Amino acid sequence: MKQLDEEMIQLAKQLDCFEAIYAIPGIGALTTALIIGEIGDITQFKSNKQLNAYVGIDIKRYQSGSTQYRDTINKRGNKNARKLLFWVVMNIIRGQRHYDNHIIDYYYKLKKQPHEKTDMLPSKFSFFKCLL
Repeated sequence: MKQLDEEMIQLAKQLDCFEAIYAIPGIGALTTALIIGEIGDITQFKSNKQLNAYVGIDIKRYQSGSTQYRDTINKRGNKNARKLLFWVVMNIIRGQRHYDNHIIDYYYKLKKQPHEKTDMLPSKFSFFKCLL
């Protein structure tokens, strides 16, 4: 397994986006390789919204007349990438006392707006908006 992990890391290092993802505090080389393995080169997406839709974390909103349901994520995209990003964000949040990180700041900013959301899970915020 270690040999496969090392090979995967070496292949991922050949891409330009490896350093951008690896530079985020809380993300290691293997996690970066896994993200690249699931998503591919992130530079192929023109915006964070396209990348969110590919992974399936874009917002699904239902409104009809005066009826309005709670916003949820779409879940139409790559479920493996969605799970991986959930655990990445959880690790970033857990390690927030060890390092400063703009993703944590963005997470808490979204959690407060427009109404404080106590149950906001990392899957409901755009990791990619911070990345791109």
